[in-house]
Amino acid sequence: MITSARQRASEYQYRFNARFADYFDTLTDPEGGALDVPPRGAFPSRALDLVRDMSLRGGKRLRVAFLYEAAALITDEPVPGLDEAAISIELLQTHGLIHDDIIDGSAVRRGAQSVPHAYRDEFPDRPDTALGLAVLAGDLAAFLSLRVLATADLPPDRAAAMTAVQADAGALTVIGQFLDLERDFGPVPDLDLLHVVTEFKSTRYSVLAPLRLGLLATGADLAPYDSELRRYSTALGIANTLRDDWLDLFGDPAAVGKSLGSDIRSGRRSYAVRALLAAATEETERKVLDTALGDPQCDDDTLDRVRAIARRHGVDQSVQADADRYAHEASTLAGSWHSRWRTQAVAFFEHLPAWTAARDR
Repeated sequence: MITSARQRASEYQYRFNARFADYFDTLTDPEGGALDVPPRGAFPSRALDLVRDMSLRGGKRLRVAFLYEAAALITDEPVPGLDEAAISIELLQTHGLIHDDIIDGSAVRRGAQSVPHAYRDEFPDRPDTALGLAVLAGDLAAFLSLRVLATADLPPDRAAAMTAVQADAGALTVIGQFLDLERDFGPVPDLDLLHVVTEFKSTRYSVLAPLRLGLLATGADLAPYDSELRRYSTALGIANTLRDDWLDLFGDPAAVGKSLGSDIRSGRRSYAVRALLAAATEETERKVLDTALGDPQCDDDTLDRVRAIARRHGVDQSVQADADRYAHEASTLAGSWHSRWRTQAVAFFEHLPAWTAARDR
């Protein structure tokens, strides 16, 4: 069943990628595109090109799968507004990726150059301009995300409700970014704080918002189910973040699509880094960690030493065990939905967590 859930997610990914490319074509069609692009100026068109490129590079599109499967909990009939909601979700993800790469200084994203570094290469003598353009490109993706829902051919009350969900998700994600930065000041954070950061930076827009949007598109009332959706989303979001943290330290860079060790180099107190700092008590180990943590120039040899310390203390095993535990919690919660909703869609939510906690990218 895990294989079936993964296969269904891959099918959504394949179909959506073509639909997403069509969206960008119609958005900027010179013969009457949906967006009133100015006739002069190279910067706006360049920003749209970079947003398009980053958006179409791929990713797992799990948010898209969550959206369509949430609607499938209610009906197997076509549901108007799902395509627009899927595009909205992925545009918000593009916004988040661009701003993440600005904050982290990441050069690579999804196997190619990040947007901030593309601008940095284009304006090597004007770093402030490059930074400003990258920020604006991320902002453009965010506003397009809301626009596609607000202009969807839906009953006005439904379009308004779905746009409100997405606007709320975007605002809370930005708040999560503030928490993400604040977490790395002061002492090593406790698990409760890390869970809050995960909830606001990732879970609300990556899991909960797609579930809400899929149900709203069918005309369903969220109120009776929202607390369950929140619990499921929280457990799955923590499992997913734990796996992300594991991959950042122990993954295969070719599979992950970016260089490893970004949490170490940026000094980010992730789940894995927190576990490493708690476990490494020997003076020689602390010296290695103190040298590496927060050093953007940390080389691969030093990162290998950090990784060896982590493995010696079983950090790789403990972080993965926690990811598996939260994935099991999410799966158990979804399993309780069988008596209420359509079995095939419930099975997707029931079996996907185990896959996402074991993925290689």
